Amino acid sequence: MGSLVINHNSQAINTHRNLLNTDARMKKSLEHLSSGERIVRAADGPAQLMISEQMRAQIASVNQAIENAQTGVSMVQTTEAALDEVSKLLVSIRQRAIHAANEGANDMNMLEADQFEIRNALESIDRIAQFSQFGKKKLLDGSNGVNGLAAGAGLTFMRASTDTKASSAAGYEVTIRQVATKASFTTSETLTTELIDSEVTISVEEEGRVASLITEKGEDVMVISRKLQNALNLDGLRIDVSVTEDGRMTLTHRDFGTDASFSVVSDRAGFVGETTDIPTHVNNGLNVAGTISGQLATGEGRILTASVGTDADGLQVAYDGPVPPDPEKAVGRVKVSQNSLVFQVGPDAGQKVMVALNSVTSRTIALNVDNQSGFKNLSQVDVLTAQGAEDTMRLVSKAIDDITVVRGGLGAIQKNAMESNIRSLQVSREELINAESIIRDADMAAETSEFVRNKVLLSSGMAMLGQANQTTQNVLNLIQSA
Repeated sequence: MGSLVINHNSQAINTHRNLLNTDARMKKSLEHLSSGERIVRAADGPAQLMISEQMRAQIASVNQAIENAQTGVSMVQTTEAALDEVSKLLVSIRQRAIHAANEGANDMNMLEADQFEIRNALESIDRIAQFSQFGKKKLLDGSNGVNGLAAGAGLTFMRASTDTKASSAAGYEVTIRQVATKASFTTSETLTTELIDSEVTISVEEEGRVASLITEKGEDVMVISRKLQNALNLDGLRIDVSVTEDGRMTLTHRDFGTDASFSVVSDRAGFVGETTDIPTHVNNGLNVAGTISGQLATGEGRILTASVGTDADGLQVAYDGPVPPDPEKAVGRVKVSQNSLVFQVGPDAGQKVMVALNSVTSRTIALNVDNQSGFKNLSQVDVLTAQGAEDTMRLVSKAIDDITVVRGGLGAIQKNAMESNIRSLQVSREELINAESIIRDADMAAETSEFVRNKVLLSSGMAMLGQANQTTQNVLNLIQSA
């Protein structure tokens, strides 16, 4: 049986302790309900807090990466729009060159008008290259590309890629062990009068295109060579015809390298081959061979490309000089500066995309085009002569290809590296937000039930605390009645 005491009210102390606990839970419930979060402070769940904070950082990074990629898309689209206008101008220039090549109907005034229009279009291309910008960043003047400067006789910098590392001040050393040559064939027999009068048939095939010629009585070797050249040009074969001092015909491909080949056949045994009607395939052209920065490079025609994985990866140079007397000695050096645009398109370090926006001025496109007029680049074209008009067409075609390659590269970057990345990041953001919500957000139904429970317990505890305090009052009543 319990005793009645007045020094200690154990019931009230116990009730008070439970009331304080209920009040603490009540405050937590209010925090969770008012903030909507289950983890408000570290004490609510240390492990969950660490994980959710990392997720919050990741979500913020993904959001910024999406914005970065969207900005990159806008920049690429701005660049592509400028290049589209350059392409239209190049098409216009080619149209004027074709008109100028119609020498049978043109007079000098018409040719000068064509040249004036071409010059005006070239100036427009240079203006686009100079003034196209995104914000204050230039796009097509070469300041945000990979630029190179070649030093050495016969050595020309062609291009480099985003994989090409900037060289030292001395540049990458280039050695040439073999120069590029063109596929060439010389007939075995001299075109004598007797042979010509026998009506020899000569046929040449190149990439599926065929041109043929039958010699006629009374013609000489010079006439036949010109007629064959006209036939080759008419059928689109890239073959040039010349005559040796002893009267034999030589056919030479206009392009350098092993890929530039053709076939020759004749109905006269011994003239082309040992037997009649069996084509002789001519593929004796050679690719340039050498090294870049001490590493073996790949040759294609006159173009030497640095090996994949080297510091100079993506660097291309052209060599049209003589055979070096010492193949181990450098013919020159190429200094490369890497200024490609870098876009941070991922939420973590190293998740970047590089875009090289090289110069598209008339002086930097249509380089290394073999032509008889000696045009080095598009800025030098002149259609005042028939040969100049024909060579202008060659350079403009190369310039159109150059711009198309750039536009295609930008389109691939936009589609595959940026827009696809944006869609992937958006999915990642959704999943991260969902995972962070599961860890950190409060279940409002459960928290509301907990709040109501604590509210009832708080009211009950306060009532019981009042009852516990009545125990001492009973002792006082006992004393008063004594």
